[in-house]
Order: sequence, then C-alpha cells, then structure tokens
Amino acid sequence: MNHPPLLEGLHVVDLASFIAGPAACTVLGDFGADVVKVEPPRVGDAYRSLSRVPPNPHVEGVNYPWQLDNRNKRSIALDLKSAGAQPVLQGLVRWADVLVTNFPPRTRAKLGLEYEALAPLNPRLIYADVTGFGEEGPDAHLPGFDVTAYWARSGLMHLTRQQGVPPAMNAFGSGDHSTAITLFAGIMTALYRRERTGQGARVTASLLAEGAWAASMWLQAVMVGAKAPRPIDRADPPNALANMYRTADDRWIVLVFANEDKQVPLFLKAIGRPEAAQNPRYADSASRRAHSGEIAALLDKTFATRTLAEWREALDTAGLTYGVVQTLEECARDPQLFANRVFVPIDDGSDTPHLTVDSPVRLDQEPKVRPRPAPDLGEHTDSVLHDLGFDDAGIEELRKAEAVA
Repeated sequence: MNHPPLLEGLHVVDLASFIAGPAACTVLGDFGADVVKVEPPRVGDAYRSLSRVPPNPHVEGVNYPWQLDNRNKRSIALDLKSAGAQPVLQGLVRWADVLVTNFPPRTRAKLGLEYEALAPLNPRLIYADVTGFGEEGPDAHLPGFDVTAYWARSGLMHLTRQQGVPPAMNAFGSGDHSTAITLFAGIMTALYRRERTGQGARVTASLLAEGAWAASMWLQAVMVGAKAPRPIDRADPPNALANMYRTADDRWIVLVFANEDKQVPLFLKAIGRPEAAQNPRYADSASRRAHSGEIAALLDKTFATRTLAEWREALDTAGLTYGVVQTLEECARDPQLFANRVFVPIDDGSDTPHLTVDSPVRLDQEPKVRPRPAPDLGEHTDSVLHDLGFDDAGIEELRKAEAVA
C-alpha cells in the first residue's frame, strides 16, 4: 500500500454487541478506520463466549468468532450504567464520526443513547442503529437474533428445506453478516451525505428487513397475488433441472439450467442419454414440467452410477451450469477462495498465522489494512481515554467511580 488506507482518520465507536453491528464496524476497520469497541467491565461483550455455545465448533485456545468480527479494534471497558461514565460517553460521541449501537429502544432510552440525546453533542455524527425487528411497530422492543428475525420470521427458514422435513437451524451469524454489509453501506451513504451537506444522519437496519430482502423475489410474488412456493420435494420438484442429485460416492450436485433449450441437449449427451431429446414427454419446458417427478427419478438413477469426480468431468466438458454441495472443510481449502484473497492471514507476528475471512467489499484501488488480533477486554482503556483528553488523574477518578475497569 503506497498511500494511507481510505478510511484512515475516521473515528468509529462500536457500542454494539454480538454480530451485525460489530461486523459493520469491522468492515470500516478493514479500510483503516480507528474503531473503539466499548464493552462492559468484567464480562465484556457476550459474543466473546459464543464459541463455547453448541452447536458452534470449539477450538481450544482460539476465540475464532471474536477474532472474525472484532479485528483491528481497540477495547475500552466502560460501565454505561454508571453515572461516572457520562463524561466518557460524551467524549466518545464528540470524538466519533460514526457511532454504532444495537441496544433495544428501551435500553437506549434508559442509558441515554438515543439519537436525539447524542446528536446535539456532535452535529456531524453518523449514528447507525441495527435492531432485530425495526424501530417501529408492536415488536420493535423485542430482542432479535439472526435465527429468529432474519431466518424464521422472514419466511426463509420455511422455504429452505425439503417438503415434510422440519425447519433446520441456520449457520450462526449468516443473517447477521448480511445485515452488517447493509449497515456498512448505510454508513458510507451517510458519510457521503455529510460531505455534501456537512450534517450527520441516522442510519437504520434490521435483521427482519434484511431477511425480507433476501427472500424478496418470492416474497414479491406473493405480494402481487402469486401462490406461495412450498418447500420443495426433490423427488417431485417443480423443475427437475433445478434440483439436487446424489452421486455414487454420496455427494450432492445441484443442477441449475437457465437456458434449457440450449443446455438440455448438451446435458442429455453428457449423461449418455441423447435419444431422450426426441421423447415428446421431455421435448420442451412445458412437457418437462409436467413430468418432473418422472425425470427426477430417472436422474436419481443416472447420477447414482458415477462418482462426483466423474460427473464433474462430464458436466464441465459439456459447459453446463451446476454446483457441488461442499462441506465447510472443502470450502476452507477451496483454491478459488484463496486466489481471490477471501482468506487472509492475521498479522499477529507468528510464523504461521491463522487465517480469517475477509469482508466481501473490495475496491481495487484501495487495499485494506492487514487484520490485527482482536483486543482483550479493556486492553486499550487508558489509550482511548487519553485520546479523549483525560489525564492520568482523571482516569484514576474514573476507576474509583467504577466507571471504567
């Protein structure tokens, strides 16, 4: 990097917990922003302990989710419930360009963290607020996680399963990380507005709105009168050429043919059944839909005759569109992800650093900073307080008042 990071000099206060809000701050930090993570003394952000909660995998001595979403941050241990914390909070607000919170509305009001209370301290402040179910309505006060708000309430959990099978638990954090990118986009839009107007703004995002956006193609169909899609029965699918099939070595292939007129003859040749193209039952899209269960049964038998490697060779040679249902272990070794620098080393000074997942926002002309280790609880309390103008005596007074650890 031959010039300063794009967001160097941007001050960010991370008052959020768990994933969506802090992850948005992580993306800002990836581009060089100075992010201060505010955590309660003694216990810290509860996200620090999530890796010990099943079904999350446990790795002894490695707090992988904390590293993922809190790299490149400084941590200050501040008790926002303490009256003595108010001067520190006000100092952070005046220092900040961006403040991110995910406290429920009632908690924000109790702690004096509402936008209306903080904006007068800093008219240029970008106040970013992420909730489970939005700022208004009867459920605005409810706590929300990605599994409850993004996945369950949006309809995604109902749809992303096989017919007759109970809903499955999603991969933890998947809705949160999508929402984090939306929050980041909102923050950058507000910063652009500030460049034009000189004024700060309030940015909002919610897990429920993000889930509705993720489901929006089919949700939009229902809103204009279409019949709601049902969970798919892969043995009798609406479209046998947009379906999953098991190979001889117990792997799964997903077919997705967008241009059937062109792809079906190539596919039939690749699977050794070119004569089927002349069968009137399979001759066009309408007839294939009418006989989708029959076609799925034939393809089940066909795909079961060869291994995944054999099918990949046949389908690749034919130039067909398909996907392999990879395991996480395979994804972690996928050369395509390495080639595109999706996995990057943590700059911890070791000879063989752990890798972490990079945030997905890229600018070719603006390299990101190298990921640094996520902070220990309160690791930077003194340095942050000094940045806010507190001297050693003032910091000691804050400790006596138990406002900071």
